[in-house]
Amino acid sequence: MKAEYINPFLESAKNVIEQVVQIKPATGQPGLKPFAIVDNYIFIQIGINGQMQGHVVFGISVPVALKMISAMMGGFIISEIDEIGKSAISELGNMISGNASTILYNQGVHVDITPPIFINTHDSGLAEAKALTIPLIMEGIGEMDIQVLVAS
Repeated sequence: MKAEYINPFLESAKNVIEQVVQIKPATGQPGLKPFAIVDNYIFIQIGINGQMQGHVVFGISVPVALKMISAMMGGFIISEIDEIGKSAISELGNMISGNASTILYNQGVHVDITPPIFINTHDSGLAEAKALTIPLIMEGIGEMDIQVLVAS
């Protein structure tokens, strides 16, 4: 796993979250971990095609996702993830990935991304694999994991 493939997603996530959620996230300790769908989490999956092949998955606990969606909705308190909430958090993943693909393009790595897929069940279609996982720590909100599964 090459750092130059991961760093654009990290840089983009920090910038987009700061703009949209109004909080500056800190980077946690990256590590290679088994990817698995876990209970009480939601995942936003974005496919990557082109000079890189794979997926980036944003993993967020439901309580953290609710806080992020509330911030995205101008502070309106959200108590459940309904269709609007799913759309909002999916768009966050889409914005991060779109910006990351622009950064990659500017580095000479040409990729396309797929529309986001909202996942909250074990029937994700993603095989369990090792993923480079980078937690983003948002003070007062919680953590969001960026999990990158890249084949090449």
